[in-house]
Amino acid sequence: MLQLLTRIDRRAWRRDISASIVLFLISIPLSLGIALATGAPAQAGLVAAAVGGIVAGLLGGAPLQVTGAATGLVVVTAELIQRYGWRTTCAITVLAGVAQLALGALRVARAALAISPAIIHGLLAGIGVVIAIGQLHVLLGEQPGNSAVSSLAALPGELRHPHMSALLIGAVTVGVLAVWPRLPGDAGRWARAVPAPLAAVATATAAGTGMSVPRVDLPSWQLHAVPGLPDGPVLGLVAAVLTVTLVASMESLLSAVAIDRLQTTRPDACRAPAARLDRELVGQGAANIVSGLLGGLAVAGGAIRGSANVKAGARSRRSTVLHGIWVVLCAGLLAGVLELIPLAVLAALVMVVGVKMVSFAHIKHVQRHREFPVYAATLSAVVLFGVLTAVAVGVTVAVFTALRRLTHTRITVTDEAGGHRVSVDGQLTFLAVPRLTRALAQVPPGTNVVVELGGSFMDHAAYDALQSWSNSHRAHKGWVTVSGPSGQPIAEPASAHACRPWTPWHNHHCTRPAASAPPGGSQLLGGVSAFQRNTAPLVRDELARLAREGQKPTQLFLTCADSRLVTSMITSSGPGDLFTVRNVGNLMPPPGSDAACDSVGAAIEYAVEVLEVGSITVCGHSGCGAMQALLGSSNEPGAQTPLARWLRHGRPSLARMERCRRQKRNEITLTDRPVTDDAERLALVNVVQQLDHLLAHSCVARRVAAGSLALHGMYFHVGEAQAYVLDRASGTFTAVRPEVPDALDAVQL
Repeated sequence: MLQLLTRIDRRAWRRDISASIVLFLISIPLSLGIALATGAPAQAGLVAAAVGGIVAGLLGGAPLQVTGAATGLVVVTAELIQRYGWRTTCAITVLAGVAQLALGALRVARAALAISPAIIHGLLAGIGVVIAIGQLHVLLGEQPGNSAVSSLAALPGELRHPHMSALLIGAVTVGVLAVWPRLPGDAGRWARAVPAPLAAVATATAAGTGMSVPRVDLPSWQLHAVPGLPDGPVLGLVAAVLTVTLVASMESLLSAVAIDRLQTTRPDACRAPAARLDRELVGQGAANIVSGLLGGLAVAGGAIRGSANVKAGARSRRSTVLHGIWVVLCAGLLAGVLELIPLAVLAALVMVVGVKMVSFAHIKHVQRHREFPVYAATLSAVVLFGVLTAVAVGVTVAVFTALRRLTHTRITVTDEAGGHRVSVDGQLTFLAVPRLTRALAQVPPGTNVVVELGGSFMDHAAYDALQSWSNSHRAHKGWVTVSGPSGQPIAEPASAHACRPWTPWHNHHCTRPAASAPPGGSQLLGGVSAFQRNTAPLVRDELARLAREGQKPTQLFLTCADSRLVTSMITSSGPGDLFTVRNVGNLMPPPGSDAACDSVGAAIEYAVEVLEVGSITVCGHSGCGAMQALLGSSNEPGAQTPLARWLRHGRPSLARMERCRRQKRNEITLTDRPVTDDAERLALVNVVQQLDHLLAHSCVARRVAAGSLALHGMYFHVGEAQAYVLDRASGTFTAVRPEVPDALDAVQL
């Protein structure tokens, strides 16, 4: 056991060291670029990266969060430096860190997440716009104006007389950043091991060799400025501290949440502990205090740097701390190399970061929830008035929008062929009950009625009024269907004790057999009763439609009979979606097998020729008893039990695996982890073998050749609830990952 733990710990150390190097290569150019964008000394960015990695990495509550110079504070810091000077700005950073320590001690971190995502996205997008505009001036060989508006006004004149050398270097930087992640082939895969920012900086610096352009200037560390006593109006300084505290804290907390969600795509053994947000706020506060005292920029956690940490395989906070140590060594030993970098390269890098902060995915998400006015108002206020004013504007518009939704509900009644439709646009609260009852009174008794709810909320008063009218209308021989925004029927909310459609039977009160009942029988009837009570009202209309129109599935799903594989659950499918064939070992005997295999062959023929499905998927799974039987001595070739005769059709899979072993090659692999044992390897090989058996059937081969039928392989790991999809060309099973939540995927690189 001790040897196993030692081996695991060494593997984790290797992963963390590798991830720390990736983070270091990203942080150096980005930290210098942020310092350039704010007008701070270049060393300030390196101090922020080192302190953020070491201090926040050691004390923070999000182990895989990567803290560094805050992208979200570029605009704020630039304004503070212009107004108060660099030494006072450092003092403001220290005070903001103290405020973060106090907020962490008061345990208010979760409350900060109550701010509308539309405000956060709008705030970050506005900051991104201001960053991009400001750095565009640097690329043109000029200095940005005092505000985004003045910078925009000066752009036309600067475009007529650009600094061509700086513009060329910037164009090379942007081009490499855009192309690098998309490099094709094996060479591109190896090249992508180098982070895109580092590749862009190296390429553009090489392209700028010999050109007369401004470059990074790292003065002696002996001349490095440290904070001084705050000098300025008290109210202005308080507002500045509050602004830095708010933006840095929100950026860090939301990044920590986004990284936690990203970790759900990793196997349990590879996950770091979940983020402790109050401790993370304390760690961020301590890092800002130290960074400010050492003359560094304000710091915050960043989702994209954190996601790079996760994707690089980091297992613990060691990767973050080590990356900070590498930054310290680089600042002390490689200062001469850093001074070769043209300022236009860093300006282009930060400009791209600013552009990425305006996420179209965020805009679609906000629009879908009808909060685009909040987003637009916050973004515009950042550009026109500044960050703190933008937050106030965003909160005001969000409150007004919420109140308007609660008070503005439009209800209409229309005649349709065969009945009436009552359309509700907005939220149904007690304020809308008088209008709802007046509209429902217009519906003649005994008619067919569809009540279409366009909102996402209905309080008890509105529900009671609608339910009372529905009961009365049905009592007068009428027919009523209540549907939500998606068109699906709505049933009365189930109680806290009701079974969900997929609830396991095991020890559940809805299906628990009575003491006097025969084993198993009452449990099955209890499950059916729970279905009739809770699920049937939700699916009755859809099943009635399928009964009328017949089945038209597009997929044939061939899988094992194992009770742990719930096909509708792992594929998120419903009635009419899948034509399913299940047997022991998900086997597909080739043509010419014994007559006992006709059932499987008939199902394939019916699905391909009659139902005309567009794809066939063969799905194996972990812990398969059939695969274990094939590997064991109980499956002798001459055995005559029904199970043994059936498992003979799996022997080609076993032979294929043994052939690969003799040839010392791995025909089948998993992307993110090694194959556990022979049982799992055989289950994977069996999927490929059964796809070959499928192609031996003439009806399948004909449609595959015509391009009207696709074959897919799939493997489901029961213990990890993880599905893998086969790439037949490479023999690799790739884990299916959920889309990264868009809550904060473009906060900070």
